[in-house]
Amino acid sequence: MPKLDRYLLREFAQATFAALVVLMIVSLGGVFADVLGDIARGRVPAGLMLAQLGLQVVNYLPLILPLGLMLGLMLAFGRLYRDSEMPVLTSVGVGPVRLLRPLALVVVPMTLFIGACSLWLGPWARAYSQQMIEAGQRSLLVSGLEAGRFVEFPGGNGVVYVNAMSDDGSRLGRVFVYRQDDGRMDVTTALSGELSVEAAGRFLRLDEGFRVEGPLDAGLDYRLMRYASNEIRLPAADLGADADDPALQPTLALLGDDRREARAQLHFRLAPPLLALAFALLAVPLARSPPRQARYGRMMMGFLAYVMGMNLMMLGADWVGEGRIPVALGLWWLVLPLLGFGAWLYFRDGRVVAPKWRRAR
Repeated sequence: MPKLDRYLLREFAQATFAALVVLMIVSLGGVFADVLGDIARGRVPAGLMLAQLGLQVVNYLPLILPLGLMLGLMLAFGRLYRDSEMPVLTSVGVGPVRLLRPLALVVVPMTLFIGACSLWLGPWARAYSQQMIEAGQRSLLVSGLEAGRFVEFPGGNGVVYVNAMSDDGSRLGRVFVYRQDDGRMDVTTALSGELSVEAAGRFLRLDEGFRVEGPLDAGLDYRLMRYASNEIRLPAADLGADADDPALQPTLALLGDDRREARAQLHFRLAPPLLALAFALLAVPLARSPPRQARYGRMMMGFLAYVMGMNLMMLGADWVGEGRIPVALGLWWLVLPLLGFGAWLYFRDGRVVAPKWRRAR
């Protein structure tokens, strides 16, 4: 590889990596807040917080990586312009065509990785996250139940406390269960218990205990019962997803699905790598700046272009799913013009035509 290509490749790679690190740190806070919100609403077991955090980060990579690629390239080219290296390269005949080779060594692998995240890793992370949530809701042990601690039911309508528990979480000792529903409370105690999962739902079988039922507010309508065996149906968690949801289906399965929602999801997965390529081409002309000129205004323009493009991608996918846009059109109305515009600006970069009055002189 020529020395110039090695130098430019190192500059592009370092700036892109630095931008991605900063963006990942910032995005991690927002993803962490979303996961904590799902845990607070009872949709995600608390014991799965770290696993869900990692899977959600993988899910958001197709939206984060294009911005990091564009900002990294703008930072790299901006430094070259600031230190007057780009004018020197231009004076020796290094133009947009010559810059394609070191630029492609960074952009092409990143675009392929974004495509892999959008078409394969992201759908796998969403589906695996849903499987973990469903498995966690079937097991009190995974949901966070442990001996000597009060644990809230999914949905927040009751708590359970156990004094002892077997290693596999199926056998419980000295159980206390508090539930409330329709203005009434239900307090159940037992010497032992056992968790079972059936087709009708999850059940907690209690042995040798007492049950007290009564109103939450004022009233004397209380009932006390002593039992030898009692089964309590545990509340089902709000999983918020359907097995036929196109967002959870692999990309190959969407190719044979004729539903509008499936076609919209397919276009939504195809768009991020193409948009990343368009933003990378736009980064080069947007980063052009004379010496002593501030660079951050151009970066703000690039960031606004990214925000507008991503918002149009999400809106376009919704419009395809709702039937406002033909399925055949999909998101090509956004991706192809943006790619063409980025390529036109890239190859036109540096070609300044003098005004007529100046040429007349």
